[in-house]
Amino acid sequence: MASSENTLAFKHDVLAGLAATPKRLPSKYFYDEEGSRLFQEIMRLPEYYLTACETEIFAEQCDEIVSAFLADGNEIEVVELGAGDGTKTAILLKRLVAQDPAARYAPIDISEEAISELVANFRATLPEITIEPQVGDYLAILDSLKKQSQRRKVILFLGSNIGNFGEEATTKLFRSLRSVMNDNDLLFIGFDLQKDPRIIHQAYDDAQGVTARFNLNLLARINKELGGTFETENFLHYANYRPIEGSARSYLISRVEQTVEVAGQTFEFGRWEPMFMEISQKYTLSMIDDYAAEAGFCVVRNFLDKREYYCDSLWRPRAK
Repeated sequence: MASSENTLAFKHDVLAGLAATPKRLPSKYFYDEEGSRLFQEIMRLPEYYLTACETEIFAEQCDEIVSAFLADGNEIEVVELGAGDGTKTAILLKRLVAQDPAARYAPIDISEEAISELVANFRATLPEITIEPQVGDYLAILDSLKKQSQRRKVILFLGSNIGNFGEEATTKLFRSLRSVMNDNDLLFIGFDLQKDPRIIHQAYDDAQGVTARFNLNLLARINKELGGTFETENFLHYANYRPIEGSARSYLISRVEQTVEVAGQTFEFGRWEPMFMEISQKYTLSMIDDYAAEAGFCVVRNFLDKREYYCDSLWRPRAK
């Protein structure tokens, strides 16, 4: 994180999480340079079906998706929250810019490394599109969305990133998005659907241990950026799926009784004490309808992969 403001936010959130009961760490900070690299590796794993499903939707239904984006006219601005490397989005943008040469793309991501890589890739492979990147927490940037441009916006929130929010936070986010959207804007969201619980579990506990390294890397990042003394070998990664709640959850478990220092503060861990890392909610189509209605949207169309593992849902604001 380049700016002192971001570093202070990282420090505040980590210290607050370690002081909580039970302990927790914010998953949004997974993505430093090494975390971003490890997540790229996760997305290529055979167990991690989410990326393949969304890529299939974009590749095979691209014309229908872009037509829906342009149904109310051209010269749109595509705003992507949590853009990552933008690989999947490029499939849509390539088709979009062919029909709307004046389209713009505004990727937002908390990881400066991810944004730098995205910009470099797009300038090499899709130089015809105007890119206006922003680095930061997209929740903090929401307020500026409405003021940025008079263009009609299509806001993307892909990769089932919405699954990292609890129910209350999800509703709050959707309402916040509705508040900065005009009636002719669109919201396009990726939802991972409920399915065989064993398939979901394996996606968060892969045989090669890449997801474990991804979670443990946050401890290494805390050591590097906040003067932490975590010994990563003293923690193990544990993930499970709760089919009644429809959520996958991941933890780091302390193997031993230990004391850890972070930013001058000390924290005690008991043997086998869990530290909550991430929730990944899974949805049904009726849940998607309910979230849309509650936040002031209506569902225009759901785009599903062939196995119906995943849904990209296009929403339009209901008139106020």
